[in-house]
Amino acid sequence: MKNIFPDHGFLMAENFEQLLNQKAKVLWLTGLSGSGKSTIAKSVEQKLFALGYAAKVLDGDNIRTGISNNLGFSLRDREENIRRISEVAKLFLQTGITTICSFVSPTLNIRRKAKEIIGKENFLEIYINASLQVCEERDVKGLYQMARDGKIKDFTGISSPYEAPVNPDLTIDSESSPIEKSSLDIVNFLIKSNEL
Repeated sequence: MKNIFPDHGFLMAENFEQLLNQKAKVLWLTGLSGSGKSTIAKSVEQKLFALGYAAKVLDGDNIRTGISNNLGFSLRDREENIRRISEVAKLFLQTGITTICSFVSPTLNIRRKAKEIIGKENFLEIYINASLQVCEERDVKGLYQMARDGKIKDFTGISSPYEAPVNPDLTIDSESSPIEKSSLDIVNFLIKSNEL
């Protein structure tokens, strides 16, 4: 009988990719709060699923209520949050699943560390670009106003800086591009660049 099990004892990412018939990548969506990151990420996840790809969104909703529920929003806590997210994304990656991370991840250094943990060959930085003014207009929770009133400390774009990516793999102008087009542009980018 033919041995179907790998000789090295541990299943590798390529074993899972063969099983799932896909390449695994980490899509790192960064941008200001209100830029549309999570909405676009969920739309990308749905489109990939419809095309037969296994993908998972990680965002504040499923991270801050679980593995990072003990962290605040200071720069130090943000760094630890992104470190944890990067390790989780790496685990998904190692099981052949494309992971769509939707996080402000405000500094170049924070995103560089995420890329180092995940591996530069598997990390695609996608900048969801919208101006501060547009993000404030979209803010249904009133977070920006609370930050301006001093009720929220260390809020990115108001009392804490955001450093836009210098050379992202893809930039989405979410001010002028509807969610459907933005998510389709990301999926088309993955297909054209042979990243699936």
